[in-house]
Parts: sequence; C-alpha cells; structure tokens
Amino acid sequence: MPLDPVRVEDTREWIAKSRKDLQRAKRLLSESDPDLEDGLFHCQQAAEKALKAFLTWHDRPFAKTHDLRHLSRECAAIDRAFERFIDRLEDVTPYAWVFRYPSDEPQPTLAQANSATALACEVVEGVLARLPDEVQP
Repeated sequence: MPLDPVRVEDTREWIAKSRKDLQRAKRLLSESDPDLEDGLFHCQQAAEKALKAFLTWHDRPFAKTHDLRHLSRECAAIDRAFERFIDRLEDVTPYAWVFRYPSDEPQPTLAQANSATALACEVVEGVLARLPDEVQP
C-alpha cells in the first residue's frame, strides 16, 4: 500500500518542529546564565510536538492541547511503549504556560530544567524510534 504523501509531510513537519524546540531548549539551558523559563517551555513543546508527530503518522486526530499526559495516553493506545511517559510527563505539561506569564509560581531550578530536558530527549527519541524511515529527518 503506498504511503500517503500528505501524512508523510505532516509527520515530518511535526518532527522538525519538535527537534527545533529541543535544540532551543538545550541552547538556552547551556548558556552561562541559563534561561530556565524559556528552556522549560521548549522542553514541553519538544515533547508535545513529538507526540503529535506520532499521532499524525498513525492518522489519529488530536485536540489542541498542551496536556502531555493526554497525548501520551493517546500514543499508548497505539503503542504500549508510550505508557512509560504518561505519569512522568505530568510535571512537564505546565511548562507550556506557567512561566510565560506573571504569577506567584516559584522560579524554576536548574535541576528541573535538566530533568525536563532529559525527558524531552527521551520522548523525541522514543517517537523517532517508532516511526518509519520515510518520515525520519
């Protein structure tokens, strides 16, 4: 059965955006004065877009959401390997907004940023490992 070229391209675009977010996060967090808030935002975005790439490849529609637990549950319904992310991504979800606006939230720590970066890398690599060569970067 031939591959749907639109689905291939859409999946590639999600992957490319995910990888860019991961690169941005790593760059922001590796500076001598790391930008923790923006780094955490890009970690969340990298994981979100990777999960959406997986769902796109499998032709599963998804809601406009930043909820990584929800997205990882949707992925786990296709491939149980994603179950390992469901609970672990709960703490990363709020990074999509929590530091983007003034609030009473405590400032993020470098430990939080390092943990989120490692998890985002694991999610992106996990998705890439489960996609065919046709959509690989």
